Amino acid sequence: MLHQKSRIGMWAICMLLWIIVIGVVAGVVESEPAKRAQPRRVRPGLSVPEVSRDKVICFALATVHNNILKLTAQLYPLKEGEDRKVRLEIKEGGKWKQIAEKQVIEQGWTATFRGQKWDSTKDVEYRVAHGKEAFYTGTIKKDPVDKDVIVVFAFTGNSINPSHGGDIPKVDIVENIKKVKPDLLFFSGDQVYDHNRHYAAWLKFGRDFGDVIRNIPTVTIPDDHDVGQANLWGAGGKKSNTGAGNDGGYFKTVEYVKEVERAQTSHLPDPYDPTPIERGIGVYYTSLTVGGISFAIIEDRKFKSGPKGLVPKQGPRPDHILNPDYDPKSVDVPGAVLLGQRQLKFLRDWGADWRGAEMKAVLSQTIFCGGAHIHGGTKNRLHADMDSNGWPQTGRKKAITEIRKAFAIHIAGDQHLATIFHHGIDDWNDSCYSFCVPSIANLYLRWWRPLEPGKNRERGAPEYTGEFLDGFGNKVTLLAVANPSPERNGGNRLTTRAAGFGVVKFNKKKREITIECWPRNVDITDRKTKQYPGWPRTINQSDNYSRKAAAYLPTLKVSRMKDPVVQVIDEGSGEIVYTLRIKGTSFRPKVFKAGTYTIKVGEPDTGKMKTLKNVPSMPSDESRTIKVSL
Repeated sequence: MLHQKSRIGMWAICMLLWIIVIGVVAGVVESEPAKRAQPRRVRPGLSVPEVSRDKVICFALATVHNNILKLTAQLYPLKEGEDRKVRLEIKEGGKWKQIAEKQVIEQGWTATFRGQKWDSTKDVEYRVAHGKEAFYTGTIKKDPVDKDVIVVFAFTGNSINPSHGGDIPKVDIVENIKKVKPDLLFFSGDQVYDHNRHYAAWLKFGRDFGDVIRNIPTVTIPDDHDVGQANLWGAGGKKSNTGAGNDGGYFKTVEYVKEVERAQTSHLPDPYDPTPIERGIGVYYTSLTVGGISFAIIEDRKFKSGPKGLVPKQGPRPDHILNPDYDPKSVDVPGAVLLGQRQLKFLRDWGADWRGAEMKAVLSQTIFCGGAHIHGGTKNRLHADMDSNGWPQTGRKKAITEIRKAFAIHIAGDQHLATIFHHGIDDWNDSCYSFCVPSIANLYLRWWRPLEPGKNRERGAPEYTGEFLDGFGNKVTLLAVANPSPERNGGNRLTTRAAGFGVVKFNKKKREITIECWPRNVDITDRKTKQYPGWPRTINQSDNYSRKAAAYLPTLKVSRMKDPVVQVIDEGSGEIVYTLRIKGTSFRPKVFKAGTYTIKVGEPDTGKMKTLKNVPSMPSDESRTIKVSL
């Protein structure tokens, strides 16, 4: 009897649930026409405004490399019957001269120009013209090779959502750029935070920054939100089946991705290897030299594997590891790719090529470690995040191995948390430094809050600094971090969200790199203005390959040439150990194992080089000199 009552009760519950489901479905179906009838809610600033016909050119981006000008003009929509051609003109003798004409690409409304034999020794006024009324003017600056200090302003995370502080005008950033007059602007990704309307938000980006990018070479590279998904593991271009992206590939259509990359990267120097990836998606990894600083621009997410189905799941999401007891080696699985062989080859060749270069830096989307412990909220501790470039560990090791061979600093963004790390491979601090810049407007807060104090901290440094293993077991040394905090560091609420921007100064005479981290809504030229705690920090160029020497080669004494390039090659393996433009005429190369080496010394710009073969290494307490006359 009890059993029968139980069955009747279960039957009644099931019927009740079924009635509820039917009611909900009916309600949803009934309400759908009403939803469609309502106007779609548009985020502030994301509509495409109607402009007068003399304003149809919104902005332009340009770079010059190896005397080749690349320029992309961004237009508002053209009306039916309007000319679909755009002209590029330069001023000569006080008059405008047309040098090129291009057809507008209607998907995204861009026009791309490429000009050879550009004279980089002088400023050139230019204008992009459409019809008889629309003009966008600017100046292509001469290459600042004569400057001792090359200045880069670096940004990430340009959200315009009011809840992120994105409704606060960017006037403070623009005014600081105008006052400092940097030599390069670098936007590392997430210039657009709208997953369906890149075009409208990109126009807003142009309205915010067009007044300064018209006169300054600018690098913009798209990240996950730019291409319309929450995270990006490009997996060589395959199709992703989820907007979360953790299965690898691109979620939006190929046409959408191409439109984004055309708008943001077609003004960059020609790709190192333009071969498209899967489904015809292009690539843009390349190098750009400004004022004697050679920048490698890499796509650290285009070839990266998606974690879903590839690694053991360690949390509710395939890319988040919440188990602090997991074995980091378990996720460093065969087949997991980071930069891919193509980009590693590019970095290897770029690191060995010092034509026109005095110092080097790598620009990319994010840094090569897990740079945060807490995501989203103060109680949400995350052991490891596969969206960072700390994973896969083998790929991370390959990447920073190539970067350190060029004594390059790494500048990136994406993490929503400004940091300086000194990276290690076999030991702490044996590789490059990285600077993750703060977000322009910070939407998703992160914190660096280790559970234990860092080891080997600098004297007087906070306990959260020092040597650590990140969640993937990578060796990292944290030097500075700008955690969100209720206490304001100047500015307004954006400062409590640790928003801001970075400035990197390359001192070619001293071979020093100064890293600055500024909050929003301050005047950085005012001596009373403070940077985030831990900044500024100055490192030497050689600190980017701080690996301890196992032996040394003879001291090179160079005559008849100043600041030559020195390349060291291991004769046992045939591999380049490193390449560096030295300062002065004397240099003692360090090596990392005993053996015989080939040393190349000279000036690659002129081809005047000398090769020294079968040079044996020696212990540090021995010394010998080789005279090299060039």
